[in-house]
Amino acid sequence: MRLRDLIKYNDIVIQMHDNPDADAIGSGYAIYDYFLSHGKKVRLVYGGRAKITKSNICMIVEKLHIPVEYLGDADVTIGIPELLLTVDCQYGEGNVQHIDARHVAMIDHHNTGRESDEMCEIRGNIVSCATICYDLLKAEGYDVNRDISVATALFYGLFMDSNELSEVRHPLERDMLDFLKIDERLLNHVTHANFTLEEFETAGMAMLRYNYNENKRLAIIKAKPCDPNILGLVGDFVLQVDSIDVCIIFNELPEGYKLSVRSCSPYVTANDMAVFLVADIGNGGGHLNKAGGFISRSKYREKYGDLGIDTYIFSKSEEYYDSCDVVYASKGIRDMEGFDMADFALYKKLPSICGYVKTLDFLEPGTQCRIRTYEGDVEVRAAQDIYVMIGMLGEVYPIEQDKFEQKYQALEEPFHKEFEYAPCVVDMTKSKKYELLPYAKQCIRKADSFIYAKKLTIPAKVFSKWNYDDYMYGKAGDYICYSPEDETDVYIVKKEIFEETYVYEA
Repeated sequence: MRLRDLIKYNDIVIQMHDNPDADAIGSGYAIYDYFLSHGKKVRLVYGGRAKITKSNICMIVEKLHIPVEYLGDADVTIGIPELLLTVDCQYGEGNVQHIDARHVAMIDHHNTGRESDEMCEIRGNIVSCATICYDLLKAEGYDVNRDISVATALFYGLFMDSNELSEVRHPLERDMLDFLKIDERLLNHVTHANFTLEEFETAGMAMLRYNYNENKRLAIIKAKPCDPNILGLVGDFVLQVDSIDVCIIFNELPEGYKLSVRSCSPYVTANDMAVFLVADIGNGGGHLNKAGGFISRSKYREKYGDLGIDTYIFSKSEEYYDSCDVVYASKGIRDMEGFDMADFALYKKLPSICGYVKTLDFLEPGTQCRIRTYEGDVEVRAAQDIYVMIGMLGEVYPIEQDKFEQKYQALEEPFHKEFEYAPCVVDMTKSKKYELLPYAKQCIRKADSFIYAKKLTIPAKVFSKWNYDDYMYGKAGDYICYSPEDETDVYIVKKEIFEETYVYEA
């Protein structure tokens, strides 16, 4: 869906879910401002049993002058709008008050099984609806920084729905953090007004009731129903205990279970733990130290029946510790525990067209920059011998010039391809983002380009020779690979990419 396709409607109502949170408010306000700038008659509304009372939401609405209307007020009438656009929710869901409309569109990040189409933009892989709105607005050439109130509302939506940025994972989310110009003074004030005294008591009670695994240095805590951000507050506090390296705290919500994961262990990233806990029954992710997740009640019951959620969390977290190998690339394959070189087979790369960019084509020598990848940001310094590769599925990674010349034949033709997220590099000194495709040229694998690879039977964590912000994670079925020319050049290739680009060499 594109916002420009909705401009044909003149009478527009933007609806948030009942008792809207910061993400719904920020998303709705940004889209409201877009339509208002096009001269449309537009309103921003929400329903439910009661008005907003949460202190931080009331404050952000008041300070940013967001024109929200509550459908329960006697003097608020809607009629039948030409277009009803739901944000951070989906039409017909239980937490969305029904409004009749001639046409309905939706923007949401909750995975309810509905697919995107010409009137729906549903992206379950994005942590906040505000991020999707940011992307849609940027696609229309709308300057989200033209009004600091809009930029601040979008940022606060991402901030709160990502558990204070701890669950940020997608490149679009990292772009928002880099480039939104916000009212930092207001945000500092609002973020210190999140909890009531009653919620403070809930946090205290949760910390008194914990389960502890001494061998794993793991604490698991169940909290009473509360605002999800309290879970992160408790987890941050618990992780300060000298004998706890990982903390999982969870509670029950009407539609499922919210999880927060904290880790200071080099062998356990909070992101991987969260993804493991919610696999096939929800969604989750985050960063090295902080992450979160959500388990759908319906999906959980369908898969695990009457098994108590407490039992599931305890047993699943135990299973995680035995579920993967840990690999340090700097040791080389010969010295890696649990891996035998005889288990690796030789594969040849198929001669497909890829893209490459020389870092000095757009950066000054020595510039510290981040290559923005789906696995996380990789920090490198621009140099004559550092290139960036762009794969056929949009995967990007750094490569040294000598290895590039060994493996690829450089071509002069430009490399053009559309991806879900345009590959980019961020100049850390100037906070400037460079999209790579305008600089990219084609290259083709040489016929004699080989790697050694082994299919993973259990997940593996690879601490790469490159400066990734955490380890590379491979699931069972993915491949762990290394270069014949350099046994320390160890990395993970996703199953779908490997099987499209490599062939077994007998």
